[in-house]
Amino acid sequence: MGIEEDKELILDTLKAKKGKTKFYLKDFNGMFPDRKPRDVKKLVNQMVSEGLLEYWSSGSTTLIGLKGAGKQHDAEDEE
Repeated sequence: MGIEEDKELILDTLKAKKGKTKFYLKDFNGMFPDRKPRDVKKLVNQMVSEGLLEYWSSGSTTLIGLKGAGKQHDAEDEE
């Protein structure tokens, strides 16, 4: 698969999970079992840079989700 196909796979997978909007990096590693975790991290970082995904931190844990998705994002916009 090429990079664009990988991005589409990530976006389609995240959009299909209705009840969950934030994911651990290990969840992305599971989408690409034949890839090294470092390569998957680079792909996710690239998608964050492009504005497709965003990081969210609870202070102790960093999660990744679709940009603008989730209840937490709505609450942050109101402040």
